[in-house]
Amino acid sequence: MAESRCPPGGGGAGGEGLGRSRGGFTTKLHLSADGRCRPLSLVVTPGQRADCTQFKPVLEKIRVPRLGTGRPRKKPDSLAADKAYSNGPCRDYLRRRGIRHTIPEKTDSQAARQRKGSRGGRPPGFDEERYKKRNTVERAINRLKQYRAIATRYDKRGYVFLGTVTAAAVVIWLRT
Repeated sequence: MAESRCPPGGGGAGGEGLGRSRGGFTTKLHLSADGRCRPLSLVVTPGQRADCTQFKPVLEKIRVPRLGTGRPRKKPDSLAADKAYSNGPCRDYLRRRGIRHTIPEKTDSQAARQRKGSRGGRPPGFDEERYKKRNTVERAINRLKQYRAIATRYDKRGYVFLGTVTAAAVVIWLRT
């Protein structure tokens, strides 16, 4: 039987969203943001959870209402992400959904591809101008951290913390 380091009830989707890291108990907030630094989707996980494991859940939660009638949009026009999402499953998922993406290739992946020579395939496309817009996610996180309850995580329960973050995101949407 494996030993769990998470607090009771923590770790899962219905848990508290607290996990161990070097600094103690932490929480990660995974989100996507539009071009105006407004959060589109939010997922709370324990601090030790890897970013790439939450790639699909974050993208699948995107719902952008249409101005007229009709279902909300679920697919972004394009996506810019950092090297944490530069793996095969993430790129395959984006290709299947037809989402244009700009994700820099990790240096170890680049070296492995080059070692294979012509069998390594061609490098993934990379648009520097589109990648410069990736900072919108960082700015959206900084906007959320303007609220002290989010920056310090006063809420004990994971679902209450997610509610607090959602309320702050609604305020950000209303102000912009």
